[in-house]
Amino acid sequence: MPPDAARPLADRMRPRSLDEVVGQEHVLRPGKPLRQAIESGRLHSMILWGPPGTGKTTLARLIARRSQAQFIALSAVMAGVKDIRAAVESARAQRERSGRPTVLFLDEVHRFNKAQQDTFLPYLEDGTLTFIGATTENPSFEVVSALLSRARVYVLKPLEEPELMRLLHAALADSERGLGALGLQAEPAALELIARAADGDGRRALNMLELAASLTEASEPPHAQITLECAQEVASGTRRRFDKGGEQFYDQISALHKSVRGTDPDAALYWLGRMLDGGCDPLYVARRAVRMAIEDVGLADPRAFALTLEAWEAYDRLGSPEGELAIANAIVYLACAPKSNAVYVGFGEARADVERFGTLEAPLRLRNAPTRLMKNLGYGREYRYAHDEPDAYAAGERYLPDGMPDRRYYRPVPRGLEIKIGEALAKLRNAKP
Repeated sequence: MPPDAARPLADRMRPRSLDEVVGQEHVLRPGKPLRQAIESGRLHSMILWGPPGTGKTTLARLIARRSQAQFIALSAVMAGVKDIRAAVESARAQRERSGRPTVLFLDEVHRFNKAQQDTFLPYLEDGTLTFIGATTENPSFEVVSALLSRARVYVLKPLEEPELMRLLHAALADSERGLGALGLQAEPAALELIARAADGDGRRALNMLELAASLTEASEPPHAQITLECAQEVASGTRRRFDKGGEQFYDQISALHKSVRGTDPDAALYWLGRMLDGGCDPLYVARRAVRMAIEDVGLADPRAFALTLEAWEAYDRLGSPEGELAIANAIVYLACAPKSNAVYVGFGEARADVERFGTLEAPLRLRNAPTRLMKNLGYGREYRYAHDEPDAYAAGERYLPDGMPDRRYYRPVPRGLEIKIGEALAKLRNAKP
């Protein structure tokens, strides 16, 4: 094991040079301003804006190291004006003693209030400090304009799955800082699952890998393998089962639900009577009726949703037995209504794609741009305002993330109102750009 094995794997594997940095090619490719600044050792104040685990702290350390600058790290969660003043004194002493510059890195700069952020300004002006702030929040809203005007903003992106896989493989192979000394192997599917579950966060990926390694090492003989099952446990955690009633209770609610779905109002009334006779809370059935309206009737008859909500409210106001009749009315209406699960299925497919593709960024043209910085970054550029187009429809416009294939989640069924919805959508989609 490495001598500093007590430190978290993510910290041990922190890149020591630009060549070890994974991701952020858009700002670190040769010729890019940030890369040039780092390689030349030219310091300038900056804000690193990006989600967790994208390398903000790492880049700040690399910048200071390449510039041979003193590096002082503070967290806005813990630090205050007193800590800033102490950093300033240290910077002045360092400059007088050796002429070395000082980089002050403030993590989570958005947690500082306006007065605290303003404290930096005079020391940036006179060159005492080079300021590097890290934030997961939009600096247009969270960083004061005076500080923002003196710092360049670099936008860091979530790591893509191939980049996360590179991190994981490097950690498994590295005997000096990583897990290489353990001799562990990993099933490809296990690493792929960890990379997906990390959702663009390199630190999270390495933390999950370290946990999977510790579980494997503790339960398997030497040279064991991290399995898909182990990765699933680490990525998803164990799910605790919630069981309010016995099996018969859930058998009956299942029978009620399926009777409604199967358009059998008589069976639905029978199972409703059985449940109420057995002591089931009528409000529980009312909540389930709302779910049936959403899941099984859907947009084939949108009135079903409103009617079930009204039945729920009626019982809440009337109580038994009058309120039970309101629930019975809703159940019969649901059973007789045209059925569609198009939204239910489509939403499930969309959720699966969310997990599959991770946190893809919204296209710049679809983003609002209330600040000058956001406009300069291209937010809202080339957006087509649908209300200015024929039929209030921007034919040919695309609203999914740029890195994602086209999808048709919602497929209206030929029943009820969805007949007309399907016809209207088909007409719009056939319109020429």
